Amino acid sequence: MRAVGLKVLKNRLSEYVRLAERGETVLVTDRDRVIAEITPPSEGRPRRVNDAELADAVRQGLITPPLMSLGTPPRRAPVAPLSAILSELEDDRRER
Repeated sequence: MRAVGLKVLKNRLSEYVRLAERGETVLVTDRDRVIAEITPPSEGRPRRVNDAELADAVRQGLITPPLMSLGTPPRRAPVAPLSAILSELEDDRRER
């Protein structure tokens, strides 16, 4: 565990964040009084911010995950064959 003053932390933030990433806890002090802690992520915390935000929204009950996986979505069928689209595009260009 390390302690760092607020002014030093501001100037060398990256260094102290890397220490926390490696598992060390950093105490942030202001006038010799502990005001905050920089700690490594808790076990089970998703590594990506989007995953963490989704997990938090599920915990708050804002969203509900699906009860079961439906597998992969079906392939999208083209709206029209490419030849028909190109033909219509050619007709439109001729009209101008």
